[in-house]
Amino acid sequence: MKPADFIRANLRLEPVPSLPEIRLYTAHPGSRLSRLAAPDDAAPYWAWQWAGGLALAQHFAAHPDVVAGKRVLDLGAGSGLVGIAAVQAGGIANAAEIDPNGQAAIALNAAANRVSVPLVEIDIAGDAPEGFDLIAAGDVFYNPEVGKLMLPFLERCVAAGIAVLVGDPERRDLPVERLERVASYAVGDVGDARDSAGRVGSVYRLRPPSTTSR
Repeated sequence: MKPADFIRANLRLEPVPSLPEIRLYTAHPGSRLSRLAAPDDAAPYWAWQWAGGLALAQHFAAHPDVVAGKRVLDLGAGSGLVGIAAVQAGGIANAAEIDPNGQAAIALNAAANRVSVPLVEIDIAGDAPEGFDLIAAGDVFYNPEVGKLMLPFLERCVAAGIAVLVGDPERRDLPVERLERVASYAVGDVGDARDSAGRVGSVYRLRPPSTTSR
């Protein structure tokens, strides 16, 4: 079964709890995602909404001026939530996601919300991409290996004149010394098995190197 067909058949199209104007295909106990072929070691992060992405999406909804009229890259897009929220707030968004199942989910979720969030390929080991005003990076510092590549890439983006906003619930590998907190939001981290009723996700601005605290 093709990923899009599997997602439509086995996930539920539901409103995001903190953003009911957005609906996403979301996993539930009966989804049995293990039946869906995935790249080696690729967890189905795209099947839930995570704290950092929820914080960014709420920030765009609360402050549409942040993205209105801007070209936004939803980096590590997962479900495409952040890109969808950016478009709803008046931005022009693209999504970068390496998991083919996530790519299918982004297309379905964008269509369900009647917006366009085209996919783009981004190499975080390479140069800053062209054609973007803002990079929205939700939950990208989830382990040290990814973080070691992600931070230098985002720094190259800032050096190239692209604004960078990071969404995260203060994970261990978040480079807090390079970030300035912009806002915080109550989030229910849907993909987290722990009790997350009081969880907070924050939006951070990546500082230019010259303003880094020493």
